[in-house]
Amino acid sequence: MRPGLRARAAAHGGVFTRRHAVECGYSERELKTLTGHRGAWVVVRRGAYVDRSLWDSLDEDGRYLLRVRAVALALRHAAVVSHGSAAVVLGMPMRPRWRELAHVTRPGVHGSRTENGVKHHLGTLAEHDVVVVGELRVTGLARTALDVGREHGFEDGVVAADAALRLGATREDLVRGLEPMRCWPGITPARAAVEVADAGAQTVGESLLRLMVLELEIGTPQTQFVITEGGRRAEVDLRVGRHLFEFDGRVKYRGRESGGVAEEPPEQVVWREKQREDWVRRADGGYGMSRVVWVEMFGARRRATLRRLKEEFEGTLRRFGGDMWT
Repeated sequence: MRPGLRARAAAHGGVFTRRHAVECGYSERELKTLTGHRGAWVVVRRGAYVDRSLWDSLDEDGRYLLRVRAVALALRHAAVVSHGSAAVVLGMPMRPRWRELAHVTRPGVHGSRTENGVKHHLGTLAEHDVVVVGELRVTGLARTALDVGREHGFEDGVVAADAALRLGATREDLVRGLEPMRCWPGITPARAAVEVADAGAQTVGESLLRLMVLELEIGTPQTQFVITEGGRRAEVDLRVGRHLFEFDGRVKYRGRESGGVAEEPPEQVVWREKQREDWVRRADGGYGMSRVVWVEMFGARRRATLRRLKEEFEGTLRRFGGDMWT
């Protein structure tokens, strides 16, 4: 890539346009070769490209972010990146359906419409609703969480609101953001999501597991519960009384080269996790524990998992009796 084009791509997070390439001296024949099958450039959307080496190095969220940047470069009208598109720019954890479209909010648009993979939303934006990230104008944490909840429903709203709180928004920001939305579409699930949002959820899985525990109606779970004994310390995802709930994500078993956090072979990670669980169950007078993996949180498996969690919780309650809530 020629230096001038490299500089323009760097200014937009790796994305550059056909116009940029032509201005940097690339011919039509070169463009056809570079953007062809297995060419050096990947077509992100019509007229917008990224270097293939960058594209190949990214996960789905990273590639979606490039598509969002390409959309922003192509916009001919004043608009603010919003909803799931703002979420990826802000570094919020994503759910797959948030990536299905790019989203922008445009004052003056008469109703939402979708064109060429971009959903344009009618919306009023206050000055405090908008932040600038790099060269992009995006909705801030609180407004983005509320928009995600209105667009995708309660569960997604909780995931987004949890992330917004964890990344620096306040509950007051979320509540204030709800005020002008009283009659907007999807406001009911967004409002419900704010009511149960908790900054302690560190991943999408932990947010969804907390919703399952709330569904059991056994009490409000405490997030990131810390157990200490004999100089040893463990942090557990959720606690209700003397029962602990943990989400088992694959990330803890994958090496960093595969997008995980493990620094040891998987079998060693599993062994250490087993040792940790044994210690946690014995520590501080003893605890019951339930573990949930991703596939157990949806469909028929979810219903079966809820029954299992209730049975395990009741077993802990029988075991500890009156000490349950200390």
